[in-house]
Formats: sequence, C-alpha cells, structure tokens
Amino acid sequence: MTVAAVVVAGGRGVRFGGPKQFSVVAGETVAAHSVRATRSVAQYVVLVVPEGSSYSDQGADVVVAGGETRADSVRAGLRALPECDIVIVHDAARPLASAELFLAVVQAVEWGADAAIPGVDVTDTVKRMVRRDGQTFVQGTVDRSDLVTVQTPQAFRRSVLERAHAAREHATDDAALVEAIGGTVVIVAGDPHNVKITQPADLARVAAAWEMRP
Repeated sequence: MTVAAVVVAGGRGVRFGGPKQFSVVAGETVAAHSVRATRSVAQYVVLVVPEGSSYSDQGADVVVAGGETRADSVRAGLRALPECDIVIVHDAARPLASAELFLAVVQAVEWGADAAIPGVDVTDTVKRMVRRDGQTFVQGTVDRSDLVTVQTPQAFRRSVLERAHAAREHATDDAALVEAIGGTVVIVAGDPHNVKITQPADLARVAAAWEMRP
C-alpha cells in the first residue's frame, strides 16, 4: 500500500511566543526533523505552514498554506497529496517520533483498521474538578485504567480520513473525526519520549534528548 504524509506546521505558536516548529534543534528546524522522520514510511510529504508565511520546504515535497484551525490545515494538506492508500498525519512539533512508531501505525492500517494512533497510559491520578465562588474543588477521581493520552504520528485509510473531514468540520485530532463517522481506530503503544513542544522548556528537553541519540 502506498503511504504519503501531511506534516502539520501551521500553528503560530501563541503560547510559545512564536512558531515553535521552526525553532532550531541540532542544526535544523523542528519541522525539518519531523519531515525527515515521516520519510521512514512515506513516499511523499506535504508540509503545511502558517498562512502568509514564507518558510522553505524543510525537506518536504511540497509546501501549502494552512487555515484557521488544525483541521483546516490538515484538509489543505490532503488536497495537495498525490494518490495514495494510507495518509500519515504528524504534528511538526513532535520531532522525536521514531521510525518504529511510524511503522506501527502504518501496519495497523495495513492489517485492517481505518485509523491507528499512538497512546500512552495515564500514570498520574486524574481528578474531575468544578469551579464555584472563585475557587476550584475536586468533584471526583477518574478511573484511569481505560485512559490514554494520544500522540502523532496517526495513520489513516485515505478514503476514510477524507470522508471524516467532509462529515465534520473540527475536532481535537483527526482520529476523533474518524470516530465520529463510526470508523475503527486502533491504539498502538506510544512513546513517552515522543515529546510535543508546547513551551520553551519542551524545546530544551528535545534538544537534550537529541544530543543523547546514537
């Protein structure tokens, strides 16, 4: 089955103080590292950048402008893809995703799933809260035994992903759109080291992890 990738780098990094995906780590931008990582499984890569920006291709085959939301940006990337069976969607802000993780989600789709996502077990105690009178109170403790936190890369049958995007405009990730149309989403083992850069301290963690790579 043929595989192509959409690397989403369309955010403006408001919380970070700038477009974090174009910060430099180990001599290259975060986005360039993420594009290269997708090449372990993808024959063609589309990079989605902020609308109105002039960033280079970072090693991708084509660069397109994103939209107002992440889902808009993914749709822009999908429109730029050539024919393929499986689409990888990967956040540029996760430059440490391993080749093994990419392979795991692709194989899960090859074996029959509509989508595959990496999940990491929740190890901290999770509390449900309520706010009233200017204070925050515990409302209950959540059973974490059936909870995971979700990462990218995520893999999809292209036909299913396009149908999911056509059926619903927005969601927190693409897997949620597939869930909404009744698609089968398989969870593979995620990687705790697959850090998503959201704060400047995360960039320092990624830089330190990169220095320790063989």
